[in-house]
Amino acid sequence: MYVYDEYDQKIVDERVAQYRDQTARFLDGKLTDEQFLPLRLQNGLYVQRLAPMLRIAVPYGLMSSRQLRKIAQLSRDYDKGYVHVSTRQNIQFNWPELAEVPDLLAELASVQMHSIQTSGNCIRNTTTDQYAGVAVDELEDPRPWCEIIRQWSTLHPEFAFLPRKFKIAVCGTAEDRAAIYAHDIGLELVHNAAGEKGFKVLVGGGLGRTPVIGSQICPFLEPQHLLTYLEAILRVYNQHGRRDNKYKARIKILVKAMGVDAFREAVEKEWAVLRDGPSTLTEDEISRARSFFTAPVYQSLDAETVAAALAEQCSSDPVFGNWVKRNTVAHRVPGYRIVNVSLKATGYAPGDITDEQLELVADLADQYSFGELRTTHEQNIVLADVEQGQLYGLWQALQKAGLATANIGYLTDIICCPGGDYCSLANAKSIPVAEAIQARFEDMDYVYDLGPLELNISGCMNACGHHHIGHIGVLGVDKKGQEFYQVSLGGSQGKDASIGKILGPSFKQEDMPDILENLLTTFLSLRQEDEAFIDTYRRVGIDPFKERVYA
Repeated sequence: MYVYDEYDQKIVDERVAQYRDQTARFLDGKLTDEQFLPLRLQNGLYVQRLAPMLRIAVPYGLMSSRQLRKIAQLSRDYDKGYVHVSTRQNIQFNWPELAEVPDLLAELASVQMHSIQTSGNCIRNTTTDQYAGVAVDELEDPRPWCEIIRQWSTLHPEFAFLPRKFKIAVCGTAEDRAAIYAHDIGLELVHNAAGEKGFKVLVGGGLGRTPVIGSQICPFLEPQHLLTYLEAILRVYNQHGRRDNKYKARIKILVKAMGVDAFREAVEKEWAVLRDGPSTLTEDEISRARSFFTAPVYQSLDAETVAAALAEQCSSDPVFGNWVKRNTVAHRVPGYRIVNVSLKATGYAPGDITDEQLELVADLADQYSFGELRTTHEQNIVLADVEQGQLYGLWQALQKAGLATANIGYLTDIICCPGGDYCSLANAKSIPVAEAIQARFEDMDYVYDLGPLELNISGCMNACGHHHIGHIGVLGVDKKGQEFYQVSLGGSQGKDASIGKILGPSFKQEDMPDILENLLTTFLSLRQEDEAFIDTYRRVGIDPFKERVYA
């Protein structure tokens, strides 16, 4: 993973000192709320419903065990002993004291972490596939490119005050696990006809109040031109994006207003000035970025022998075997597996993890996965490099800690924003709905029979729970001061991306488990063989579901 040099560390330390002074001036009454607002947002601090919320940057979801232990310690010292994994792969503290935030940031800086640009109208944390570097379907490891984008975008003076927040995702695999079509800019590593690697560039995707699937504006961009082309896109957006109405300020609105062809033409015109300029990437710079993401020292394992031993263990202990089947995936190196640690146990807020669990995961990362771990935009954690012969010991440790729920990719692996329990923007609570659904569908045999199914819940139109691209999406809405929930069907986050269609009038919170059961019963009556929910929906449409639910 990327390691700070002396310049990186100095920049982060100076930012902490700067923010410490700004906080002191605010608390002394020398800065108004209005003056302090952009300063705290630039440092990742929100004022939520009950307390401040501090969002910590986790570049492309990658952390070391040392960093995770620091997060655990800070959650005890400055918060209530737990943190939240966000859909941007970041870490959120929900209860820090405003006056103590500079101290918290100083401690984060000691392990090469910060909260710069995790909020505000700037380029946010660049995200990617949680299996980057080890996925069997990978064309190229996207993490070096994410790091290049991170270094370019962090504290970029031209893009510090954009019309609205801006999000970039990079995909280097056959399957899109980074939701690139739902981002302001989506980048897909591809081959051209000559077999050369480059980027397909998508622009204008996004969720929120106006969900849009991104449009392709460049089918193949040579790698050395990545930053100059991104600069051209950002310049067009910065010049022409609306600033008079925040609901119409995202780049998706600009692309739609101009039309894709006209937007592409504007970008190409801007790029003509920037192309081959100072931001053009050299082979040395690309190689430097790649040098931070070298493979660990894997054991030379006999794949057949290891697989046979694992199969025997799975047969001897079916509970373990089920976890291996549901929560681990193939690794590019023979004899290894990628392990998903579920943060979706019934009765707990999706994406939350305690300080003790954090420290355990850090220990397990050291013992089983070369001291590294990843957060995912599905709000789980990944240990990416586990020997198959060590899976049983890892599973036992996770099971004791309540981290071995075998539900990755299934109904109860719910993406869920913090909602009205925390967020001042939310119209309704999200967590109680998620917990009620998890409790209703505790029969995991039934859940497995449903097959892969993505359920996403947001507490408001900002769509932090990505409800628009869930196979089933739930949106909290306010009706004359009461909380109701709107359901959508047919969303998808992959390369076949789609925006869900609203089922109809919204429902009361207490009715949501029944509504979901009706939808699933309808699905089971309509599916063909082992058809997935999204495939059945696309075949039959929304009407059969609507008829059943509103009958």
